[in-house]
Amino acid sequence: MSQAGESPHQKPALPTSQLSLMSKIIFGSRWLQLPLYLGLIVAQCVYVFKFLKELVHLVQHATDFSEQQIMLVVLGLIDVVMISNLLVMVIVGGYETFVSRLNLQGHPDQPEWLSHVNASVLKIKLAMAIIGISSIHLLRTFIEAGNIGSANRTTDYTETGIILQTVIHTIFIVSAIGIAWVDRMTVTAAAASKAH
Repeated sequence: MSQAGESPHQKPALPTSQLSLMSKIIFGSRWLQLPLYLGLIVAQCVYVFKFLKELVHLVQHATDFSEQQIMLVVLGLIDVVMISNLLVMVIVGGYETFVSRLNLQGHPDQPEWLSHVNASVLKIKLAMAIIGISSIHLLRTFIEAGNIGSANRTTDYTETGIILQTVIHTIFIVSAIGIAWVDRMTVTAAAASKAH
């Protein structure tokens, strides 16, 4: 007979000491992801270095650069920041979701989104971040597109390249909408099954 509030199909949780060796190995394998997250922290350091290098370059040439050149450098800086934000989401959210709890409850600097993060929320946030990064790249491309066909061509972009980049950006948007739609269907189906 099950206790009140317990599902009849739910097995009682075993203490960690009673888990089989195979269960401990499989469950412990999640720690193999730790070096991956540490590697992403190193990548984050590289992006900080790249950001500072570009910022110094912008300040040194502030009087030499045209408005378009300044805009392109600033868009590059924004791109680095957005990729860095994406890295933070993957590092913090991924570690919290797949490896171990960070126990940040009550910490004044706890990210707002971390309190309700799960694999589904993380997927949608990552998709939105990728669309943002793609938008910055596309904007940079459109700014430089004016130089295509000019006598003193100063861009490496081609018309075909711009069209392909636009198509890829559109695919990112459609993919994000698809992920959000599937997630909504899953949540609705789970709510309907609980109601029955």
